[in-house]
Amino acid sequence: MVGLREALQLAQERHLDLIQVTEKVAPPVCRLGDYGKYLYWQEKKQKEVKKQRGGQVKGIRLSFAISPHDLEIRAKQAEKFLNEGNKVFVEMVLRGREKALSHLAREKVNQFMKILNQNVAIRQETDFKKGPRGFNLIITKQ
Repeated sequence: MVGLREALQLAQERHLDLIQVTEKVAPPVCRLGDYGKYLYWQEKKQKEVKKQRGGQVKGIRLSFAISPHDLEIRAKQAEKFLNEGNKVFVEMVLRGREKALSHLAREKVNQFMKILNQNVAIRQETDFKKGPRGFNLIITKQ
């Protein structure tokens, strides 16, 4: 155990900073090091924890007149997002008169879900709801 003055003098001699690691114990625990590097590693640890906690919400946008092949491509992209541990926000955009044909839009989204279910076990996190620009839902991997 080293006193505060002695620790500060040691830090100045070595051109380092005195970094307080924890203040919860008496006396507080400190160490010598570069404060910039310390902050960098702390941020890196926090990002890693955030990554492990959950993922991000990635978006997949479908249109009313989407072809079956494009639907398969979007399903593969959603599968990739789900395998990375992310949630997928599926949005069916409806414009103009397409809003009157909402039952056909629901069928397109159901086709998308069937294609996706063949490769990945998924769970709907939110219900299939109508928004101002069309329909949307959030799915996650089971």
